[in-house]
Parts: sequence; C-alpha cells; structure tokens
Amino acid sequence: MGIVNLTDDSYFADSRCADADAVLMRVAGMVEDGADIVDLGACSTRPGSLPVGADEEWRRLAPVLPVLREAFPDLRLSIDTYWSSVVAKAYDSIGDFMVNDISAGEDDPSMLPLVGRLGLEYVAMHKRGTSVDMQAMTDYEDVTEEVCRYFTAFAAKADSFGIRNWILDPGFGFAKTVEQNYELLSRLSLFKEVSPAPRILVGVSRKSMICKPLGISPDEALPATQAVHMAALMAGADILRVHDVREARQTAVLYNLLDL
Repeated sequence: MGIVNLTDDSYFADSRCADADAVLMRVAGMVEDGADIVDLGACSTRPGSLPVGADEEWRRLAPVLPVLREAFPDLRLSIDTYWSSVVAKAYDSIGDFMVNDISAGEDDPSMLPLVGRLGLEYVAMHKRGTSVDMQAMTDYEDVTEEVCRYFTAFAAKADSFGIRNWILDPGFGFAKTVEQNYELLSRLSLFKEVSPAPRILVGVSRKSMICKPLGISPDEALPATQAVHMAALMAGADILRVHDVREARQTAVLYNLLDL
C-alpha cells in the first residue's frame, strides 16, 4: 500500500502532493514499482498535527479521485479518513474503494453504519485518545493483550453493522512508546487469533519508532524501515503501508523466497 498525502505537513516531505498533477506522477511511479493499493490522505495524522475538517479533506480529494480512477481504472484505491461524509462523497464520485480509518469508527459514529451499508473494505486502526493527541495514554499493563481485546470487541461491532471485509491495523506509533511498538511487532501473530481472523496491515514506514532508537530523521530511515518490514512480514503482516514502494516490494519478494 503506497502512501500519497494531499497535505503540506505530513512527516515525510516526499509523500506530499500539492495538486492533481503531482498526485498522478507519484501514483504512476508507485504503480510502476509494484503497488497493489494506493492510500490517499488529505489530513496529516502525525502526532501533534491538527485535523483540517471534513470539508477541507473533501476539497483536497474531490478533484483528484476521478482523475485517478480514469488514469488507473484497475488500481485499488484507499482513502485515509475518519469522516463518514468524506466516504459518502467519495463513493458517489468513484464507487468502490477501501476506507482506512485511524479511529476504527470511534471519531465519527456514522462511519461504521455507512461502511456496512455500502459494503466497503475497511481498515480499522487502534489508537488511544483523540485525533489531536494520539501520543497520550501509553500506560498499558500489556499492550498486545489490550490491543487484541480491542479488536475482539471491534470484530463484534463490525459484524453488527454488516462489515464483512475488514483489516486490522495495530496502530504503530499511535499512543504507544517505542518499546511498546516493538512489543506489538514481536507478537504480531497473536492478532490472527481474533475471530474471524483478519488480515493485518502494518504501517511503520519511516516512523519515529525507527528514527528515535537510531538517532536519524525520516529522510534517513529507508534502510532501517526495510529491516522492520521484513520483521513484520515474518511475524504475519499481510499488507505493508509504505512511502517507498519499490524497496518494500523488493523486501516482500525476498521474504517470499524464505522457506518458512
């Protein structure tokens, strides 16, 4: 899953696209490099960022979505949003797509009913706190067990709203310390025990859990990111959400050569 940000403040500058032409160029490169999914975000969700609101998100997405659908009719598109109104307008614009919701429906009570009604594929991510303060509340007794319980409860909620096709994102970097992030990663296979067993999405690309221990910036984090991607695949990840599609694809190809 390649990351495309229609923002000016996402933490990795090379992911930012100022207009439809820039988006087309970035997506074309990702498709050439082997992306299966492209994830469009119109609001930065990095720690400390401020939400721009549903209207501004849609203003940024509206001119881009039909252009992308026309240019890449077979490409799986994902929209990174926690607003049901954005999902509804996007569906009216381009039809089926994947919803990537960092709040797992908690920030907008209308989200899960809408996703179930439209029959959309849905990524549910774990976080604590609000969308503004996602580094708060890291006092877990056992972070992996708590996140597993969270998704067990979410599975029942999703079923009640008719959501049959959902993907689990443990929320690396969201209200978790560096150590907690790596504990989650080392025990990632436990999430397969959630019933029904979901696919697992891992989003660690160039994040602070990689940069802080090494004392590097996101711009310097490409090699270390691939090391963590390999660990994630070995632990059971099904989807990697990445800034650098070519390198992640290479990592996945080598992983698939391992005799596991």
